[in-house]
Amino acid sequence: MTITNRKYKDETWDFVKADTKEYTHCLHNYPAMMIPQIARELLNRYGTPNGWLLDPYCGTGTSLVEASMFGMNGVGCDINPLVRLIATAKTTPISLQVLERHSQDLMDAIFQVGFFEDVPSAPIPDVLNLEYWFSEDVTSHLSFLRDRINAVQDESVRNFFWVAFSETVRECSYTRNGEFKLYRMPAQKLATFQPDVFGVFQDKLTRNRAGLEVYLRKRKDVEIFVSSRNTANRGLPETQPPNGFDLIITSPPYGDSQTTVAYGQFSRLSADWIGLEDSRKVDRISMGGSQKKSRLSDSPVDLAIGEIRTVDKKRASQVEAFYIDLERSISSVAPLLAKGSTICYVVGNRRVKGVALPTDAFIISAFGKHGFSHTETIVRNIPNKRMPKKNSPSNVAGETDLTMHEENIVVCQR
Repeated sequence: MTITNRKYKDETWDFVKADTKEYTHCLHNYPAMMIPQIARELLNRYGTPNGWLLDPYCGTGTSLVEASMFGMNGVGCDINPLVRLIATAKTTPISLQVLERHSQDLMDAIFQVGFFEDVPSAPIPDVLNLEYWFSEDVTSHLSFLRDRINAVQDESVRNFFWVAFSETVRECSYTRNGEFKLYRMPAQKLATFQPDVFGVFQDKLTRNRAGLEVYLRKRKDVEIFVSSRNTANRGLPETQPPNGFDLIITSPPYGDSQTTVAYGQFSRLSADWIGLEDSRKVDRISMGGSQKKSRLSDSPVDLAIGEIRTVDKKRASQVEAFYIDLERSISSVAPLLAKGSTICYVVGNRRVKGVALPTDAFIISAFGKHGFSHTETIVRNIPNKRMPKKNSPSNVAGETDLTMHEENIVVCQR
């Protein structure tokens, strides 16, 4: 397929002063999240009321939240159990009265702890290197909270509490919260780090409850499903509309998690505390997480990978493995799309070893093989996405290169 020249920069898509934490979008921080304004604008342009949206890499559910407020049913897939939990909590309509009742029970239990000399004992979960990441005092408080949340019978309410608990775990651990990967605080900070576990949790819960209340006023009567299926491994979502999906709005990873954003490491402590299965596998089974025997051919990234191979064969193989998985994922989801459907992929053309990788052209080419035509590519600046500004192209201390400062919103239609 010939790539059209319908690629242009539009700074109105930067959304510099936009509130990206409206509704249930406030529920949980996560690396490299697509801002909701992008999904909202794309729904306004290409959405189908009462139709079906698919997000093959749904993360914490930004496009699903927006679809549910626009009036589209939605299905999201992700291999990370923590983000599936968050996406589910963000899109589940919970009775505020029921939530208030359970919240009050939980707050009463926390209040009662103040009358004891020590926090009542509770089972401690299997957390890898627990003592390295948590003080004894924080562990006792988190264990108490975890035990109380586990006792909540209502699954929707329990999930809502887990999301606040997850952020509490991360903020009260010894990890540096400004990092995506797990790095321990410097020794001088450890000595004075005494977080108020219950206070952090209550603040998260109050914020999340306010976001839910506003969300419930806007949410339409639609169905939202979150699936663990891995489309890069030919997995298909359990729920599929009989006439096909009408729209994809998604932002896939920009590269393999070992060298870009370590989603698995970011999630591991929380997932261990909650007891989510397979959380330690996320980075290994993510796109580009394993080497491939096959090779790409006739692809817009071939030339760039060849340039990288001249300076670092191993790195070139890692990059190629990511694009092989991305192509497999596209081959999995394309047959699920209806005639006249639209795909919107928000991608970054990252640089490896100083070489720019044209991921936007790759998306156009890959969907072109399934009968899609390029409609437009909107280039936007990234003023408010939580991701590193620079990386190390050579892995030599002090040598850095710019990472992505722009995103490409690639739109194709069948």
